[in-house]
Amino acid sequence: MLKLSDRYQLFIGLFLVLLMVATRGHHLATITHLPDASLAIFFHAGIYITRVWFFPLLLAEAALLDYVVITLGGVSSFCVSAAYVFLIASYGVLWFAGRKYASVHKEQWQTLVPLVLFMVFADGISEVISSGSFYYLSGRFTDPGLAEFAGRLVKYGPGMLTSLAFYVGCAIVIHVIVSTLRSLSTKDHTPAI
Repeated sequence: MLKLSDRYQLFIGLFLVLLMVATRGHHLATITHLPDASLAIFFHAGIYITRVWFFPLLLAEAALLDYVVITLGGVSSFCVSAAYVFLIASYGVLWFAGRKYASVHKEQWQTLVPLVLFMVFADGISEVISSGSFYYLSGRFTDPGLAEFAGRLVKYGPGMLTSLAFYVGCAIVIHVIVSTLRSLSTKDHTPAI
């Protein structure tokens, strides 16, 4: 099980909040913009932050950032529709999967298997919720059908999973470095026998 001090959780939480500020509103990666990290942020918040109030805080931040980039930044409001409220469930799936993974986490390489399984499964459910609600409830598509929706999932789903996997991969590297440094500093303070 993953247990972090309040200090580490605060640091990670602040980092996640800042990462959302830096990446939300840029839906495609370019030379000057990283891909939107929202999915990974909710997944990692579930893993690393034990305070339940952090989830609604991230939801509020995401909505505020969307409002700002649409009203002040000139970003299209095409994705804002009656389906927008379903992002709560979509992000909730990722947050919950992160929490479930944290409960089985061990500081061993074998823990990558459940991490990847939780990530892929949660991403799939999240994508069906967010894309499905937008496809069927936004009013942007005439005569929505299951075959067309499945085609859209096949077209856009891998990109979302790739973005999530990119950020999870970065987090794995950071986690291993920090864990190794913590372990080494603990050994340095152990009295010699």
